[in-house]
Amino acid sequence: MSVDVPLIPRPRHVEARPDSFSLRRLTDMVLVDWPGTTRDATRAVASRASNDLHSALGWPVPFRDDGALRIRHAESSAEEAYSLEIGARSVTIEASTPRGVAHATSTLLQLVESAVIDGAPRLPGLRIDDAPRFPWRGMHLDVCRHFFDVGFVEHYLDLLATHRLNVFHWHLTEDQGWRLEVPRHPRLTSTSAWRDEDGERYGGFYTAEDVRRVVRYAADRGIEVIPEIELPGHAVAALAAFPELSCRGEPMPVATTWGIFDDVYCAGNDAVFAFLADVFDVVVDLFPSERVHIGGDECPKARWQECARCRARSAAEGLTSGEELQSWFVRRVSGLLHDRGKRLIGWDEILEGGLAPDATVMSWRGTAGAIEAARSGHEVILCPTSHCYFDYQQADSPIEPGAHGVIPLETVYAFEPVPEELDETEARLVLGGQGNVWTERMASPRDVEYMALPRMSALAEALWSPAADRDFDDFRTRLDPHLRRLDRRRVNYRRPK
Repeated sequence: MSVDVPLIPRPRHVEARPDSFSLRRLTDMVLVDWPGTTRDATRAVASRASNDLHSALGWPVPFRDDGALRIRHAESSAEEAYSLEIGARSVTIEASTPRGVAHATSTLLQLVESAVIDGAPRLPGLRIDDAPRFPWRGMHLDVCRHFFDVGFVEHYLDLLATHRLNVFHWHLTEDQGWRLEVPRHPRLTSTSAWRDEDGERYGGFYTAEDVRRVVRYAADRGIEVIPEIELPGHAVAALAAFPELSCRGEPMPVATTWGIFDDVYCAGNDAVFAFLADVFDVVVDLFPSERVHIGGDECPKARWQECARCRARSAAEGLTSGEELQSWFVRRVSGLLHDRGKRLIGWDEILEGGLAPDATVMSWRGTAGAIEAARSGHEVILCPTSHCYFDYQQADSPIEPGAHGVIPLETVYAFEPVPEELDETEARLVLGGQGNVWTERMASPRDVEYMALPRMSALAEALWSPAADRDFDDFRTRLDPHLRRLDRRRVNYRRPK
């Protein structure tokens, strides 16, 4: 017998069981049969869940040998799959990886929070068998247009974990600010991290310990952190500290307005690649992710066309256009990353002029880039402006914040990451999708919350649940209790009309 529960995203299968579970029994937990290779990581995930349950219930849930919450290793489960069974005397989670445990405990926490909010003394008896549709379910955050401290980044990660999202795309460099400490280049944090805004110094950056803290925090929630270092364009903040890396070599300030700027890294200057190698040495040391995002979008070619060194580079490499020069630049950067054991991700402009074979394409200008990339054998991630740009307005109203257009909740919910033009083989190259939060008009954490939620909730279901099971009316019914859970956490979401 199936049962409806107010969970977001909706699990694959929920079956009612006859016996309910008293919340008063949820006083301890135990790990069962976890091998040594994953036991420590699983314990870290479970410790996070213990803290969250403590906050929800009002009493601690420590580890004990006979714990009522049993987190058992299951050898055969897929990486992110889990089961959750609630019986009369215990709650049992089974998963094969710490990430599966993270998703299971997030689901359990939603059930517990709803019970506490409703004043219900018991959890319903049920069994959930669940796994995601896509392996890449992400949210992006631009911390360059406006800076957000580590405390808010951790809060943002909590919101991702609540929705069983598993990728945090951390946009760390831009024209308006450089946010990553690189010890060999202290001017990146003394100069590039700051700008003049209304007569005041504005900015900030993350130290190595800040980054390690965020990466650990994310891992304990089943989330991988993907850093983005923008190049060859969107580099004015770096060039403000090192103008010799630009084509003109002239002093410039960190950008104080939004838009696209002509000054980019000089493709003809080998010092640029030595500088980027230093940056990637830091990135590789701090971020354990398989991939590094290098941007690659919105790169004007005007300075390259005027630059003698760039023209010489094009002649030496047999390149006939700015697009081919950008492709050469991206391939050289791909080599730097490959030498350091990393793979490259870039926005879909990196397709122009050819691409390294193991690169992943993030398609934001509609689906055309995804289709081209998949047909060329590249893995792709979809985040089109039509569905996934959460700086757009949520309703067509002069009082709604945002710009560029309108993306209401139901549009996000209807997002289908796999373009219908792809055949079955090509479709398997679609890793998933993500929501992008560009912060030109989001100066505070509450602004980010308002623009991201509840669209994040709709996106999470579009990326997790089977396409055939999606029903917007059913989602809206489950969204109301989900928003009450967010109320309990004092999240500043936009209330759907």
